[in-house]
Amino acid sequence: MKILHTSDWHLGRALDGRKRYDEYEAFLNWLAELIENQDIDVLLVAGDVFDNSTPSNRSQALYYRFLCRVAASPRRHVVVTAGNHDSPSFLDAPRELLKFLNIHVVGCASESAADEVMVIKRPDGEPELIVCAVPYLRDRDIRTAEAGETVEDKERKIVEGIRAHYRLVYDAAREKQALLNRAVPIVAMGHLYTEGGKTVDGDGVRELYIGSLFHVGRDVFPEGIGYLALGHLHIPQCVGKSDFIRYSGSPLAIGFGEAAQKKSVVLVEFSDDGGPIVADIPVPCFQELRTLRGDWPTLARDLDELKGRGSEAWLEILYEGEEAAGDLQHRLDETIAGTGIEILRVRNNRMVERAMSGNGGEETLDDLKVTDVFERCLDERNVSPERRPALLSAYREIIVSLEEQDPRAE
Repeated sequence: MKILHTSDWHLGRALDGRKRYDEYEAFLNWLAELIENQDIDVLLVAGDVFDNSTPSNRSQALYYRFLCRVAASPRRHVVVTAGNHDSPSFLDAPRELLKFLNIHVVGCASESAADEVMVIKRPDGEPELIVCAVPYLRDRDIRTAEAGETVEDKERKIVEGIRAHYRLVYDAAREKQALLNRAVPIVAMGHLYTEGGKTVDGDGVRELYIGSLFHVGRDVFPEGIGYLALGHLHIPQCVGKSDFIRYSGSPLAIGFGEAAQKKSVVLVEFSDDGGPIVADIPVPCFQELRTLRGDWPTLARDLDELKGRGSEAWLEILYEGEEAAGDLQHRLDETIAGTGIEILRVRNNRMVERAMSGNGGEETLDDLKVTDVFERCLDERNVSPERRPALLSAYREIIVSLEEQDPRAE
């Protein structure tokens, strides 16, 4: 039994206005070939298939073309769960049709826990795996709001709700397992932020629930799960030093902050001898991203190095020289003329410092996070430190609620 775990594709995501469909197509072609060459039995996609709840036609075409190619083998199964970026109703809409291709989709938490349990069978009807396909659990799925709640009350209810949901789904899986005539492993999926999880600036990981980056402990997951395939965090990593609870990470660098990461998918192999064997499989880089920083001589040297090896990298430039370099953009354009290099973002830190000190230049909303804007509003209105935590919590709750709206549901 070979399982491949991936997540956080974010199909349709752009980088500083640049569309990345060619990269996504290259990745999905590579993934399909890997599945065929490794003779994978089950593919698990743990959320954030798309970057937003209204994916473009081209993003949808990439998704469905890939599913059709992978489903060409009658013995292969695919399990897809929704992440916080996905529209649950959009993913769920074709689920009854996709079942005929051995593609199982769970867009949102079900009223019956058994609906999130998939018994994967071979073509001869013999069961070989049970999957607890738990999608991203929205606040309303796991918590009942009450007047007068404190932030601590809300966070406690969220943790209890996640724990209770996983217990119900796992118990339903155990019931199905007990009805089988042989030992069949149970694996689970999830899309959430676990305690100790690693992130990087600019990775596009949205805040979940009402905390700044609210996370849950490993203890919310029932003992007995053979492997837990997680999504949401973009850095490939184990949870609590366990090889059997993992984030596969995003297969592409979502932003320049991830450019130096080694991306991967996870191969999980079960045998009759005991626990699974787990290994990372590196994902090739389909578009080089680089951040160059320093004064002008340093930037010029690094650009010459890229030019010398014929690079077609997309660049972020962070100028840190002592001089203001008001003609920085012109120098950069002149240096890369006639090459395949493209500069997508330029930040002149010297000019920014002047802007912040009121000596000229501008600050844009692109330089700020959503919570930064709100905090500046609080500063402008001289809101006392005592009132800020409750206001920030309420504001974050509103933002999460807006992000969880499903425009495809009506």
